[in-house]
Amino acid sequence: MEITLKNGDKKHFDKAASCKDIALSISEGLARAAVCAKVDGTLVDLSAVVDRDCEFEIVTLKDKEGLEVYRHTASHVLAQAVKAIFPTCKLAIGPTIENGFYYDIDFTTPISQEDLGKIEEEMKKIIKSNFALERFTLPRAEAIKLMTKYSEKYKVELIKDLPEDAEISFYKQGSFTDLCRGPHLPSTGKIKAFKLTSIAGAYWRGNEKNKMLTRIYGTAFAKKDEMDAYFTMLEEAKKRDHTKLGKELGLFALLNEGKGFPFFLPKGMVLKNLLIDYWRQLHLREGYVEVSTPVILNRSLWETSGHWDHYKDNMYTTKIDGEDCAIKPMNCPGGMLVYKLTPHSYKDLPIRMGELGLVHRHEKSGQLHGLMRVRCFTQDDAHIFMLPSQIKDEIKGVVKLINEVYTLFGFKYHVELSTRPADSMGTEEDWNKATEALSDALKDMNLPFVVNEGDGAFYGPKIDFHLEDSIGRTWQCGTIQLDFQMPQRFELEYTGEDGQKYRPIMIHRVVFGSIERFIGILIEHFAGKFPVWLAPVQVKILPVSDKSLGYARQLESEMRAQGIRVETDSRNEKIGYKIREAQLEKLPYMLIVGDKEREEGTVSVRKRDEGDIGALTKKDFIARVLQENADKTIF
Repeated sequence: MEITLKNGDKKHFDKAASCKDIALSISEGLARAAVCAKVDGTLVDLSAVVDRDCEFEIVTLKDKEGLEVYRHTASHVLAQAVKAIFPTCKLAIGPTIENGFYYDIDFTTPISQEDLGKIEEEMKKIIKSNFALERFTLPRAEAIKLMTKYSEKYKVELIKDLPEDAEISFYKQGSFTDLCRGPHLPSTGKIKAFKLTSIAGAYWRGNEKNKMLTRIYGTAFAKKDEMDAYFTMLEEAKKRDHTKLGKELGLFALLNEGKGFPFFLPKGMVLKNLLIDYWRQLHLREGYVEVSTPVILNRSLWETSGHWDHYKDNMYTTKIDGEDCAIKPMNCPGGMLVYKLTPHSYKDLPIRMGELGLVHRHEKSGQLHGLMRVRCFTQDDAHIFMLPSQIKDEIKGVVKLINEVYTLFGFKYHVELSTRPADSMGTEEDWNKATEALSDALKDMNLPFVVNEGDGAFYGPKIDFHLEDSIGRTWQCGTIQLDFQMPQRFELEYTGEDGQKYRPIMIHRVVFGSIERFIGILIEHFAGKFPVWLAPVQVKILPVSDKSLGYARQLESEMRAQGIRVETDSRNEKIGYKIREAQLEKLPYMLIVGDKEREEGTVSVRKRDEGDIGALTKKDFIARVLQENADKTIF
C-alpha cells in the first residue's frame, strides 16, 4: 500500500493501517498534534483504517478544518452535558460556525443565560473524564430504532430525510450517543479551552412554520490565551459596532417603517458619495464606461438569466400590466441587454461596463443586521465582455484594481477560488476552462489562494477577496466571477476577424461589493475615526467666545471655498465643553480661535488622538488638509 503525503513523499505499508499509525510513522510530534486526517481529500477520524493507495494528510489545530473538528467535538460535549442536566430535552443539530459552534435544543422548560454556567461545569466534567469518541454505523431501520429509543424525534426526522444509500453514522462518548457524520477528536479530554456565550431562539430547520428551539452558542480554542484574545477582540468589536457609531455620528438610521432598508443621513451621504466618487475616478482611469439599468424588469428576462429558477425565493416580485416582473437582485441581466443594443466587433473588446446599481434581495428578518445584511444596497458592479484570448489579462487587471482599493484603506486580505456548485448550469468543459483561467491568473501574479470547493456562482467559478480589518476580523467583499454561460443564454455576439459571429466571455466583478456594507465595515475598521479625506466633517472651528465668532465664520467660508468640509460650533458654551463634544464626534481636526488667533491670522490646531499640535497660519493649515485629501492619507 502506497501513501502519498502532502509534500509528495511516499510511504509504503505491507498491510492496512490506521490514520493514527500512519501519523506515528511520520513523526511522534505530528501524531500528538493530530486532530484527524484527510484521505484522498476526505476528512476522517484518526481511528479510520486506510487499506488502499491514497493521498494522505494529517490535520492539526493549525488548520482551519482541524479547528472546525475540535469545535464540533465541543458541540457534542455541550449536547451530552445538556442531556445530563435536562434529560427530557430533545437534541436537534449542533454544527460549527465561524469562531465557534452551537446546538439547537428543544427544552421542556425554557432555560436562560444563567443556566450556561451550570452547563459549562458539566462540560468540564465530561472533558476531564476523557471519554473516547467511538464511531459506528447502523442500517436505516436500526438507526431510527436507536434514536426512537432515546426519544430523539429530530434525529429520527434527519435520518428519514437521508438518501436511501447514505451511510448513517453515530458517535458514542461515555453513555452519550449522537447522530453525526464526523469526524471528531479522539477523545473529549483533547478540548483545552471553551466557553458558552449566549442563547437565542431558532426555528427548526430555519422554517418559521416549525417549532422554535433554543440555540446555545459557544466557542472553543486550542489554548486559553487564544480564547482570551478572542474575547478581548469581541469587547473591542462592541465599541466599534457600526450600528451604535452610525447612530452616534449621524450617518444612517434603521427604522421600523423600513426594516432592512437603511436611511442615509446627510453625513452618511457625504461618506457614501466620497466612496462613489473615488470608485468613478478609478474606473474612468481603467477604461470603464458607466451605465444604469432599470430596477424592475420582466419575468422572461430573469428566466433567461437563470435567476428565476435559482434565486426566486430571494427576489421581490410584482405584476405590471398583468405581466410578472421582479425587482432586480443583481445588475448583470440588464448589462446583457445593454451589450445587445449595439453590434460589436472583436476590435471593440474588451468592453468594461460598470454600474452602481440599486438591488433588492429578500432577507429573513432574523438575518438582518445594520448595514451588513440589508434588503437593498448599491452594488458596484462591472461586467467585462472580452475575447477568450483576453481572459487572463482582464482578470489580472481586476485583481490589481481590487488590491489598490483595499491597500488604500489599510486592509490585508486573502483570496479563495470557489469551484462549481451542485446547482450550476453549463457544461463541464466550460467550467473547467473558467476555473483554470482564474487559477492561472492568480498563479501568474504569485497571489496565494485556497480552493473553496462547490461554492461558485451557479453560472461560473469565482475568486473571492476576504478583508482583514484592524482588529483581525474577516469580511468577504470583492469577487471576480468568470462566466461562459450568460453570454450563451442571452445570445451575445461579436464579429471575429474572419467575419464570423462568436460569443464573448464575460467577467462579473465587484470591488466594494455592497457600498452600504463596505461603509459598515469602514466604520468598524476605523472605529468611526475616518481619515481626513473620508471624514464627513473634516474640521470643526471652536470660537472661544462670541467676539471670535466673526473670525470663525470667515475661516469657515475660506475653507469651504477650497472644498474642505467644515463646521463652526457657534453655541454660547465654554471652550472645554466644545472640545469634549467635538472629540465625541471623532473629527480629524479642531481649530480653537480666540482673540490672539484673530489678531495674528492663525489657528490653534487640535488633531484627533494627538491633542494640541500648536498654531498654524490659515494658509498652512488649509494646505495641510488639502494635501491629506489629495494623498488620501489613512493613518
